[in-house]
Amino acid sequence: MLRLKSALKTLALALSVAGLFTACGDDETTGLVASVSEPAMFFNRVSTFAVCEQVGSSCESDEVTAAEIAAASTDGMTVIYTNSPKREIGFVDITDPANPLPLGALAMGGEPTSVAVLGAYAVVAVNAKAGAADEFTSPDGKLVVVDIAKRQIVTQLALGGQPDSVAVSKDGRYIAVVIENQRDEGVNGGAIPQAPAGALMIVDSVGSPDSWKTRSVALTGLATLYPTDPEPEYVAINADNVAAVTLQENNHVVLVDLKSGSVTGHFSAGSVNLSQVDLTDERPNKIALGETQADRLREPDGITWLSKTRFAIANEGDLNGGSRSYTIMNTKGEVEYDSGAELDHLAVRLGHFNDRRSDAKGTEPENVAFARFDRTDYLFVALERASLLAVYDLSVPTKPVLKQALPGAISPEGILTIPSRGLVISASEVDERGMPARSALNLYAYQKAEASYPKVMSADRADGTPIPWAALSGMAAAADGKTLYAVEDSFFRSNRIFEMDVTASPAIIKREIQIKDSNDVFKNVGLTLPATKDNQAFDQTDVAAMINADKSVNIDPEGIAMATGGGFWVASEGAGSKTTYESGRNIVSANLIFKVAANGDIQEVIALPPELNALQTRYGLEGVAEHDGKLVVAIQRSWDSSNKAGNPSIGVYDLSAKTWMFLSYPLDPVSSPNGGWVGLSEITAIGGNQYLVVERDNQMGPDARVKRLYKIDLTGKANGALLSKTLVRDLLPDLKATKGLPLEKIEGLAVLPSGEVLFSTDNDGVNDHGGGGETQLIRLGKILN
Repeated sequence: MLRLKSALKTLALALSVAGLFTACGDDETTGLVASVSEPAMFFNRVSTFAVCEQVGSSCESDEVTAAEIAAASTDGMTVIYTNSPKREIGFVDITDPANPLPLGALAMGGEPTSVAVLGAYAVVAVNAKAGAADEFTSPDGKLVVVDIAKRQIVTQLALGGQPDSVAVSKDGRYIAVVIENQRDEGVNGGAIPQAPAGALMIVDSVGSPDSWKTRSVALTGLATLYPTDPEPEYVAINADNVAAVTLQENNHVVLVDLKSGSVTGHFSAGSVNLSQVDLTDERPNKIALGETQADRLREPDGITWLSKTRFAIANEGDLNGGSRSYTIMNTKGEVEYDSGAELDHLAVRLGHFNDRRSDAKGTEPENVAFARFDRTDYLFVALERASLLAVYDLSVPTKPVLKQALPGAISPEGILTIPSRGLVISASEVDERGMPARSALNLYAYQKAEASYPKVMSADRADGTPIPWAALSGMAAAADGKTLYAVEDSFFRSNRIFEMDVTASPAIIKREIQIKDSNDVFKNVGLTLPATKDNQAFDQTDVAAMINADKSVNIDPEGIAMATGGGFWVASEGAGSKTTYESGRNIVSANLIFKVAANGDIQEVIALPPELNALQTRYGLEGVAEHDGKLVVAIQRSWDSSNKAGNPSIGVYDLSAKTWMFLSYPLDPVSSPNGGWVGLSEITAIGGNQYLVVERDNQMGPDARVKRLYKIDLTGKANGALLSKTLVRDLLPDLKATKGLPLEKIEGLAVLPSGEVLFSTDNDGVNDHGGGGETQLIRLGKILN
């Protein structure tokens, strides 16, 4: 069990996330005790249901699907979710949470925006004019009542506007529907006011659905911001049948008594002063938690009641704000707790921070949900841009304690709690097969077991903020059997090497080593590559552009190996291409190997032979290993258009003779129904001139097929020889064992001195898809003969 005596206080948050420590009494670090004798209760992912399974069990359709908001039948056995792109709701059988099964879909005659359950019925808010020319100027919607068991529409109620959120009172007497009447973002830059104004619709739901009646509650004239154009976003109902409504763009919360239909209270959501946050979007990226911003409006989205007099809001932001936090308020409008920068720091610590959202709203807390599990109150916060679900213990309601964080596929939107079955479900809406990314329902069970996620997290810097990291690529094992070194790829600037303690669970990134050209070795390397079609060349001018003012470098580290005598070898993939795979990507950097000292200083630069550089395309150096006076590198895909087999090369560089030879590696064929390609991702020496290589396709989720670990032997091989390979392990089952959709990029591989093999995945800096930000560090055990 990890002991970080000198850093206990600064690591309290991290350790509670990891499940290594649990809170006792309050949230002071002095109350943290080791939890080693018996596993406590944690939420763990038990399955992931890809929404495309409703289209076909093999998910081979390109149809865009989504799961945005989900609800459960009263017995907790069926999930109903909104699928906006297909204008339908879907049904999933979760009788066995580890094996969710599709039950089909039902067309809604419009875009479903939210769903809730009342007895035997699902009530669905539907935007009837989605996509119409007058959608914003003359909005219209309906509440569709669906028999869950029969999966048939029972009746429909006119709403007279564009609905968003829907909620059902605990006693079943009322349904509250937010009528957002959202603005047209293409008009005047999306500024408001834009008529018509939003409102709250109350449905008196006593009796049969065909007898239900509706009442409208005006929300104009309440907010200080844009009082003529309230845009309500979310609604929740407490045990006293008081609806709390968030007006996101108006930065306001309104309380409505559902029985009388009267507004009983309203107040501003307020603002915060942000500190220790990253507010700058840099390209290449750099996470720097040192900026401040005053008076940032909260602009809440999701809301949930914690009691009759207290609620929590998720401060996603929209027009003018977004405080990156969640807030607990009371019905007097008083702030009882605000999480400040904690959610951003959590995402950074777990490698889930999307730096390209730094200048916007950071992690974007999208939604909140509250429930009691086994006599303990919990708050769940969905972080849309970080693809995380943060879980807080609310035993003391005004002093939340971070319990853990759950991986949320890609962009979690809705949160569904089913306490009677010990289940939590998040709905993740992003779906684009070509990315690749698939929308999913993520099922988590409350169980007596250690937290299964995260697998990697970071310690703190001297200023108390977490070491920022993501996009882990190559890995290498140190001789001590306790330490791995990893590199980050070109998504980030000022590239670093991370020192990781793998005796801890999760592994702890405890130190960052910046790669620097302190002695101008790289600056004076004097490399020149052949010009591309528009006469651009990689030369000393381009090298200078890759070196920052502080001598740090912007390269593309894809592989790392321990160097004999100390320090590291770092393989950097070149950027740009001739025309083998695509045009329009001029060569701007070469594929290079850097000899880096233990402190990060560049000591030597090794280039590929000029004749090979002349063929440079994308998909270059992906791994490096050292053995017996030689460097061995893996080139991801073939650069030679005349190579009919499409085999990439394994390069061997003699460190004494300074000569190269290249061997042909036989790739497995493409077998994914989504096409794509297969290539090499990593190489590691295992002794006796033998090496492990990772071979993978560029597919994830249901389309993933090739994720394999092979062994090759270079003994006696002459230049140009075709290698043979031996399958060591199919890694796809190991990815599926995480209970998430299989991740695309296996990029890191290491063998400890004990013989234990580990591999890691690259989350692409959480940009676009990146597997939803997940980084999996998976231990395979001693699998080598």
